[in-house]
Amino acid sequence: MKFAVFGAGAVGGYFGGRIALSGQQVSFIARGRNLDELRKNGLRVDSIDGDFRLPIVSATDTPADIGPVDVVLVTVKTWQLADAIQSMTPLIGPDTVWVPHLNGVEAHKLLSQSFGDKQVLIGLAKIIARLAGPGHIQHIGATPYIALGEMDNRHSRRVKILQSTLSAAGITTDIPEDIQTALWAKFLFVVSWGGVGAVTRAPLGVLRSLPQTREMITEAMREIFRLALSLGIRLPENIVETTMTFVDSLPAEGTASLQRDIAAGLPSEIDAWNGAVERLGREAGVATPLNAYIYRSLLPLQKRAVGELSF
Repeated sequence: MKFAVFGAGAVGGYFGGRIALSGQQVSFIARGRNLDELRKNGLRVDSIDGDFRLPIVSATDTPADIGPVDVVLVTVKTWQLADAIQSMTPLIGPDTVWVPHLNGVEAHKLLSQSFGDKQVLIGLAKIIARLAGPGHIQHIGATPYIALGEMDNRHSRRVKILQSTLSAAGITTDIPEDIQTALWAKFLFVVSWGGVGAVTRAPLGVLRSLPQTREMITEAMREIFRLALSLGIRLPENIVETTMTFVDSLPAEGTASLQRDIAAGLPSEIDAWNGAVERLGREAGVATPLNAYIYRSLLPLQKRAVGELSF
């Protein structure tokens, strides 16, 4: 299969690298110093599951250099998606499928508006990784995992082929019974941890050990749970408890990407994380006061990062 990975950061670099290592044709769409390093020295991945190196990779900042592909893995940040969509047209072929692996619960809707429901799958990825430097990915926690599915949850031929291809690349891949449930389960986890971590600037080990911050995480999860139910998303009744058990299993030094971006003064995904919880809650008539507090507390830093405020 011919893949394009739109966004060669931690997520796109890791999964795209694994797919390329398995012998599939993979092209990375990147920019800046990351692109320069990929072109010059290839991709380096340091992983708790085994390091690997791809000394030669296909990398460009111009999708027209790649042309039509079978699969586009969309792994940009949520705030980059609208601009990315504008440049994706050269990747379109008669059977091209778009698989978003973004945090949040709305990326597939934005892609569908541009490319049509029939060309878009719902996808999610789980991995704790970071871009350690240009062309250099560090996978430091969690078993790398991809879930994908049709919007109507059909186990279609293309979904089964894609699952088989990713599995052959050594990636744990699942077709959930309900992909929307899986998407919201991840959303509940990452938004709660990430938001509380960004406000407190503390690593996960501290957040889960202090009763006060642990309660903040669980209450943020409860708000998202109630919102999901109001939208017809079938989350398990015990999802907060099981998610906190997972939180307790993660490395104590862990931080979410949202927290790292805000601490570094970079644009973040806050609008698509806690901001989306507040917005969707308001539209659905569901109170989400803690997520609203987190979003509003971080909003000045976000606006400064994107150049809308100076202080």
